[in-house]
Amino acid sequence: MTQTPNIPPFIESDEREYRDSGVPSTVAIAGHPFHPLIVTFPIAFLTGVFGTDLGYWLTHDPFWARASLWLIGAGFISGLLAALTGMLDFLKIDRVKKHNAGWIHMAGNVTALAFTLVNWILRWNNVEGAVLPTGIIISLVVAALLGVTGWYGAELVYRHKIAVIGYSDRHEP
Repeated sequence: MTQTPNIPPFIESDEREYRDSGVPSTVAIAGHPFHPLIVTFPIAFLTGVFGTDLGYWLTHDPFWARASLWLIGAGFISGLLAALTGMLDFLKIDRVKKHNAGWIHMAGNVTALAFTLVNWILRWNNVEGAVLPTGIIISLVVAALLGVTGWYGAELVYRHKIAVIGYSDRHEP
C-alpha cells in the first residue's frame, strides 16, 4: 500500500511530480547524467581559490597566489564544460524551466563563471598584486554563489527529479 507523502507547503512541487519517476538528462553516458559528474571539478577548484587566497593573505607566500591562478584557470575551463552540459539540459528539458530552481541555478552559475573570468584576467599579469583585496573578494563571492547554485541544483535533482531515472518504479521493495 502506497501512502501519499506529506509535502511541506514551502516546497515548489506537487504530488504528481513527487510521485513520478523523473526525467533523464539529455547529456548522459551509459544512462548516467554527465552534468552532475563533472560539476564536482569546477566546484572544487573555484571554492579552493578562496582557501588559497586566504593562504596568501595570511602568509604572503607567492606559492598561494600562483596556486589561486592555476585553480581559477582549471575552474573556469572545467566550468565551461559543466555549463555546456547543464545548458543543454536547461534548454531541452521543459521541467527545468518550469521551476525557479532551474533559473536560479543557471543564472547563478553563469554569474559565477563571469566573475571567475574577471578574476583570472585581473591576475594574469599581476599574480600576487591582484589577490588583495579584489581577488579574495571575488573568490569569496564565487564560492558563495556556488553554494547557492549547488543547493538549487540539488533541488532540481532530488525534489523535481531532473536527470533521474525512475528506478523506484522498477524495483518495488
